[in-house]
Amino acid sequence: MARILLIEPARILAKTYQSALTAAGHSVMHHTNAQTAIHRADHHVPDLVIVELQLAKHNGVDFLYEFRSYNDWQHIPIVILSVVPPHEAGLGKALWQHLNIAAYCYKPHTSLDRLVAAANEFAVATIDI
Repeated sequence: MARILLIEPARILAKTYQSALTAAGHSVMHHTNAQTAIHRADHHVPDLVIVELQLAKHNGVDFLYEFRSYNDWQHIPIVILSVVPPHEAGLGKALWQHLNIAAYCYKPHTSLDRLVAAANEFAVATIDI
């Protein structure tokens, strides 16, 4: 089971994603904005981050830069799940690599099965000792 930090401003979508990911065996921490997500990650380090780029106040790209500014979080995979088409996100290949983005899922073309598959593929499961 992996701890997933989900940053999704639309509560209905978040509930749907959370249900699918939980059914797949993951633990999901949902936040509607980037600042509370950063605070939560500081107390409960996630194994995977799923983030929407369209966020109020602190947009998703700003979140990515801030999240990656913490050395302890450099290895955590990030999946972008956004209504913003990839070619309009402003994430060129060099920036994509710099921010260590594992996958980009464009919401209109991403099924729940595909989201769960991405989570399963990129999440580094936690092992409690």
